Amino acid sequence: MDYNTIIENTRDALEEFFPELDYTSIDMEGANIIVYSKESDRFFEDPEKIKKMAQKLKRRVVVRPDSSVLISEEEAEEIIRKIIPRDIKISDIFFENDTGEVLIELDDPETVMDPQKPYISEIRKAVKWAPRIIRTPPIRSTTIKMVREFMKSEYQERRKFLKNLAKRIARDPHPGENYVRLTALGGWREVGRSSTLLMTKNTKVMIDCGMDPSAVDSEDPSLGAPYLNAPELWPLNSLDGVVLTHAHMDHSGFLPYLFSIGYDGPVYLTAPTRDLVLLLLMDYIRLAISENRKSPYKLEDVRNMIRHTVTLNYNETTDISPDVRVTMRNAGHILGSSVVHFHVGEGFHNLLMSGDIKYSNSWLFNSADTRLPRVETYVTESTYGGKNDVQPSRQEAGERITQIVKLAIERKGKVLVPVFAVGRSQEVMLVLEEKMRTGQLEKIPVYLDGMIYEATAIHTAYPEFLNVNLRDSITKKKENPFLSDIFKRVDVQETREQIIDDVGPFVVLATSGMMNGGPVLEYFTNWAEDERNFLVFVGYQAEGTLGRKIQSGIKEVEIGRGGAPKKVTVNMAVESVDGFSGHSDRRQLIKYIEALEYKPKRILVNHGDPAKAVELARTLESKFGVESYAPYNLETIRLR
Repeated sequence: MDYNTIIENTRDALEEFFPELDYTSIDMEGANIIVYSKESDRFFEDPEKIKKMAQKLKRRVVVRPDSSVLISEEEAEEIIRKIIPRDIKISDIFFENDTGEVLIELDDPETVMDPQKPYISEIRKAVKWAPRIIRTPPIRSTTIKMVREFMKSEYQERRKFLKNLAKRIARDPHPGENYVRLTALGGWREVGRSSTLLMTKNTKVMIDCGMDPSAVDSEDPSLGAPYLNAPELWPLNSLDGVVLTHAHMDHSGFLPYLFSIGYDGPVYLTAPTRDLVLLLLMDYIRLAISENRKSPYKLEDVRNMIRHTVTLNYNETTDISPDVRVTMRNAGHILGSSVVHFHVGEGFHNLLMSGDIKYSNSWLFNSADTRLPRVETYVTESTYGGKNDVQPSRQEAGERITQIVKLAIERKGKVLVPVFAVGRSQEVMLVLEEKMRTGQLEKIPVYLDGMIYEATAIHTAYPEFLNVNLRDSITKKKENPFLSDIFKRVDVQETREQIIDDVGPFVVLATSGMMNGGPVLEYFTNWAEDERNFLVFVGYQAEGTLGRKIQSGIKEVEIGRGGAPKKVTVNMAVESVDGFSGHSDRRQLIKYIEALEYKPKRILVNHGDPAKAVELARTLESKFGVESYAPYNLETIRLR
């Protein structure tokens, strides 16, 4: 259905459902219908009618105030503060020009949301801005503030982009035979640079655009890129969108490069993924500059990418082209991570991309969601898909790291934990906080270096994405584990130099998780030769990374780039604590497929070392009696 037809149908629906109400204009932003009205507050008196209208149009309908009736931000803020009682603390009020919304941050939002106390409707009538109540995060995130202010400054450009996107999505489909194909652009029979191209007769969609972590320290970082020169991808303006499963660099790290070479389309992702990916990409550029490394893109390319993001909630289905709809579900891997369901045509084919997945409850998240519609083809990761890849439970992992820290305390040594800023660091924090709070571990400092503190702040800003217990600890005035006094932010409470020279015992969590850059190298270089100290790996170490070399037992490594890298002898104890991983082990990968309501007819295996990917594919074909295969990079597979 084309753009003009959708607008005309919306006019008819408004006449049917809201004949007594006036509207000033109808527009579209992406897949959403936007209705502007000078009396938008009256539409919200009957939200059920808006819902029924959306069901009839088969699109999300958003009613916004016409800009001509919005009072000034200064006056609106003054009125809001008068309406909300003084005993309810307002921590921030932020106006979004592009949506006509006013975000009101409250310590106790439940009081204002009480239906018996019509504060929301009063605010809407008084200021005309559409109020959205959000909870004050316990830790302030500079990244989220940056995103809000950037989007506000770019709202005119955003509007143009979203309107053009709407027309592209609503274009007439091509005639001819339907088909669905996948081209493997990276991350197939390997871990890193994940990228896949989904093609139909009408659509091209890229799924992830990652970086090979082992190439970060290379003289030519483009060696870590997916196969972006594959002919199926070009011209770039034929690409309908990029769908990002999660923020980790092996899935997102080359996305700004796409924009640097001319891509100007949408990036679909969850809101926390948007914020985390901005944090990680900016840190990558900053480290590249500080370590005199090349970066394949600039900060402006990252900004341009953020300008083109379209955030989706879990379980929200949206059109991204004339014949493809997307739904994101919880993947249980990191904050905002998604398994993505692609519905092609009117039931022509259904594809499920797992991204990275954890089919088990963790300290941070609920298990990956299996409540999915029909699936014909399923793409699964295989990071821990080998026949011997059985991980210990979270409880066993917690006990193991507790034993190591106890031994370090006895030795008066230091524990260095290389962590990914997103996911693993927060899980280790939760374990150490619990063990020290309950007396199972002596209270010692736990230093957070790198992006860990800021990543943790973003976690606390999205409690709805966390598991129920942690969400309650953050939102219901219980003891918030992330605010424990054992945690010390480096460069705020202590400097890195002081910590390096200090006498143990204490724990340092530092990025990067594979030791291919970041502050972890400074600690390691200074502490590696002391036998009292521990290096503890809690995450996957990709082939070719420094972390993988040390984990495999190498006792002398070179640190640094250029003419005089430093040789470091590894005398400190090297331990690997399995069970913290955000990836499913072999059993969980199989159980996830068993739990799907609709069993796939084909399974493709990616994101794993070659032997593991192939071995898992054989096992799945034998167990489920369906075609299972681990494609090579640059292979194209016709799914239908």
